[in-house]
Amino acid sequence: MKTVALIIPCYNEADVLELLRTELYRVCDPLQQFNFEFVFVNDGSKDETLNIIKRFADTDKRCKFISFSRNFGKEAAMLAGMQYAVHADYIGIIDADLQHSPDLIPEMIEACETEGYDVAAARRSDREGEEALKSALSGAFYKVINKVSEININDSAQDFRIMKQKVVLSILSMPERIRFSKGIFTWVGFNTKWFSHENRERAAGETKWSIRKLAKYALDGILGYTTSPLRLALWLGVLLCVVGVGVGIYAVVCRFVCDELLMQSFITLYSVLFLLVGILLGVIGILGEYLARVYTEIKGRPVYIISETNTK
Repeated sequence: MKTVALIIPCYNEADVLELLRTELYRVCDPLQQFNFEFVFVNDGSKDETLNIIKRFADTDKRCKFISFSRNFGKEAAMLAGMQYAVHADYIGIIDADLQHSPDLIPEMIEACETEGYDVAAARRSDREGEEALKSALSGAFYKVINKVSEININDSAQDFRIMKQKVVLSILSMPERIRFSKGIFTWVGFNTKWFSHENRERAAGETKWSIRKLAKYALDGILGYTTSPLRLALWLGVLLCVVGVGVGIYAVVCRFVCDELLMQSFITLYSVLFLLVGILLGVIGILGEYLARVYTEIKGRPVYIISETNTK
């Protein structure tokens, strides 16, 4: 029989794990033509998440767990899960909070098994229940990244998906340490079938995605898939040179035409000077962000560290 491995990143999900396991068993147990593995990746949780997962593993050999030494983030958790589960015929990713509906799993597997698709992925049909600010920022992010990058990311796409083994092998062949999976999923390509579903509330607990974390995630995505900010810096430099020459000419003319205008010319000069300094600092900041990513990559540190697992 073919094997389906479902990767479940977990960070402080103790309140929802029992319900998640019940839902997964309800959906997956009838699919007796497949062997299922449930790969729980504990991303440095501070609650009882790891103990609950271990209890699952003690009573069901299909439950595997990978526990990190600290919180490395969801991207690292998904990577660790894929690196372990690459032996399976089909590899899936689903959130622990039940915002991803397990009911879609049979249809997703069917799309890959009989319909010739390489990937079956979920996308939200609405943003009902999401904070207005987060929704607006998310929409703005996807508009920006799709305009400046070489790939086009579906703005409602989710990490929830089922992939054939060859797709996961392609993803794992990308060695970068600062990972933006939505971009990676799009970049590797492959024939994808999309499944729409309504936005769901968390079954329990609170979201782990703060505005700060979302902003960092967005920055990683933009800087990881486009060099447009560097080109913007070049054109800003050209523009500032033109503005500087213009202001210089204006100041000289004011000096010889009217002393009363001299003060105005100095005010204009100082205003432009502050503008130039602000823009230059912004450009240096952009260069610094790219340099920081180069520095992170060349250090070669592992994306995550495993403290314990039952996958060996």
